[in-house]
Amino acid sequence: MIAGLSDQNALTKAMVTKTYEVGGKKITFESGRLALLADGAVVVRDEEGNYLLVTAGIKDEVNMSASFFPLSCEFQEKYYATGKIGGNRFMKREGRPSEAAVLNSRMIDRPIRPMFPKGTINDIQIIATIMSSSGTSDYGFYGITGASLALQLAGVTEFEGPVAGVRIALLADGTTFKFDPSIDDLATALLDLTVAGTEDAITMVESQGKEVDESVMIRAFEFAHALVRDFVSAQRDFVAHYSKTYPITEQKLTIGEDNAELKDVIDALITDERITKLYHLGKTDFHHALVTLEEEMKLALAPTDDSEPYADKDIEEAVYSIVKKHMRKNILATGLRLDGRKVDEVRPIRGTFGILPRVHGSALFQRGITQALTIATLGGPGDIQIIDDMFEENTKRYIHHYNFPPFSVGEVRPLRGVGRREVGHGRLAEKALEPVLPSLEKFPYFIRMVSEITTCNGSSSMASVCGSTMAMMDAGVPITALVSGVAMGMIYDDATGKYVVLSDIQAQEDFLGDLDFKIARTSKGITALQMDCKIAGLSMEVVGKVFAQAKGSLDHIRTEMSKELSAPRPTLSPYAPFILSIVVPETKMREVIGKGGETIQGIERTYGVEVNLADDGQCSITAKNQASGQAALDVIKGILKDDEVGDLLEGKVVKILEGVGAIVEWAKGKSGMIHISKIAKERVTNIEDFLKMGDVVQVKIIAVDKEKGRVGLERIIAE
Repeated sequence: MIAGLSDQNALTKAMVTKTYEVGGKKITFESGRLALLADGAVVVRDEEGNYLLVTAGIKDEVNMSASFFPLSCEFQEKYYATGKIGGNRFMKREGRPSEAAVLNSRMIDRPIRPMFPKGTINDIQIIATIMSSSGTSDYGFYGITGASLALQLAGVTEFEGPVAGVRIALLADGTTFKFDPSIDDLATALLDLTVAGTEDAITMVESQGKEVDESVMIRAFEFAHALVRDFVSAQRDFVAHYSKTYPITEQKLTIGEDNAELKDVIDALITDERITKLYHLGKTDFHHALVTLEEEMKLALAPTDDSEPYADKDIEEAVYSIVKKHMRKNILATGLRLDGRKVDEVRPIRGTFGILPRVHGSALFQRGITQALTIATLGGPGDIQIIDDMFEENTKRYIHHYNFPPFSVGEVRPLRGVGRREVGHGRLAEKALEPVLPSLEKFPYFIRMVSEITTCNGSSSMASVCGSTMAMMDAGVPITALVSGVAMGMIYDDATGKYVVLSDIQAQEDFLGDLDFKIARTSKGITALQMDCKIAGLSMEVVGKVFAQAKGSLDHIRTEMSKELSAPRPTLSPYAPFILSIVVPETKMREVIGKGGETIQGIERTYGVEVNLADDGQCSITAKNQASGQAALDVIKGILKDDEVGDLLEGKVVKILEGVGAIVEWAKGKSGMIHISKIAKERVTNIEDFLKMGDVVQVKIIAVDKEKGRVGLERIIAE
């Protein structure tokens, strides 16, 4: 916020701007023109017309009731940014955020939140608004850099940045990495990678790959991190440049008090025997044992006549902190995990197929007590989802929806709409499976997957990846490879630098640990990544160790997944729609469509099917059964086929020409004449003695005049 700002002097205030070159692009930071009352505001723009305003607001009042850091990050898409009206016939104002906006909001939050000290209780709001867009690329990842810079301009001293985010792609040639890839680049890219980090380390990763090898992934990390360092350097330079015009007033945040004295007292009371009782327990039993330990500490610390009582909340927080310290120490010293597993051991796995009798495909993937029941539903091209955001209208032929009901974790709370976490986990599963889907030409179905998390003790998002693979197999979707997923964790000691990587982390280890690194992989390579780090960041050494350990875990999981069914079923469920497809050449499209669409509409009415003909000539027929679908397909094939002498056809008599012959039609717009001499073996004087209007007859083509468009027929008479 600019000090001393008023209506009288606002127009005299200078705008501060500076341009930097990063990854071959000129990126400009600008402040002092917009959002003058925000605590911190910056515009990130480029030469292509992208213009992103990012603001930071910090409440003066402290949120004493906050049980976690009350940071909110929002990403706003504006239809006008791409010159689009948007909305529907009745509402033209931007409404609920699109899925892309939700994912961008989450992407900004994940690397920014860990940069604040634990215990921060100030309400902080980051709003990133894309106000102008070239429409050729998604500018959302710049919100990470913009948020970091806005917080620095706001003078937030406790913010441990700068932090920056970049998006890169490994292009189709397999050797070229490109910064800020276009939408067209991503359509054929082998790898789509978003990385956030500080000058020293990587703190967040979001990625989709076409079965990418780990060595290639590490090279991509290194390329991306070099760009992150460039953005961090640019931020430092801009803050110094800005402060020459407008001195930055420091804003001190309020950090919840850490009662070190209470922790020391409780640490002395919690013996090894008490800690041992927390091991080898299930999720519910662990919670109950922890509550029992808290109650024991409350009794032990009950106030005497001359002492002040400790607050129950402070005792509970201190107990959790001490338990966390002991468990982290045990893992680092001995490799002992809460449930007794080895550091690279995966929980017991069971996969069950086809448990829901009337759906198109279903599978229950269970790892320990975590359960993902995933259902596959197949639809026709008419079901394909239309994406309506600020970019040009697009479609998706595969979607994954992830549901996390309260009973899955033993809670009781109202059911509301899905949150960012559900949207994020659903998109992660989409990324993991998209690279192994059959082409639309080979499998012309719309695919909707729904993962119902019925029980959860951590790693439910990766369970949904495994369950989705199995449900597709059960549905008969001819995926090219099986995809497994695992969540990797880590315990890191700041003092010594020692770390231990954990495979398949459960819920308690997620809370106690320093890393959540989700990896989805086939036998060939990685298809999706998502990583969040709770410490300063990851070195390439740690990343390499995580990849190496995860590979063995993922191979084991795929083996367990495929014990009951090792490949997609050869046939679809009888309850799935029957879809056939054919490519219609451009020269034949008018014939297939017919005047005013009458040919296609006639086929749909006659056979009870739905015919979709795309602009590229891909024609699909959705039918309730194979017989009607095949009959409709045969009609279209008949329209496409050029008439040749000798062809045997079945057609309907549509006109009688007295003394001349009969006109037979075998497809819309396809007809020929049986001359009176070719109607029967004997001499014919009255045609209607042998043929009547509407009769279905077998005929043979005996002459074709392509110039005049005439076809001569001979009636085939059974012996």
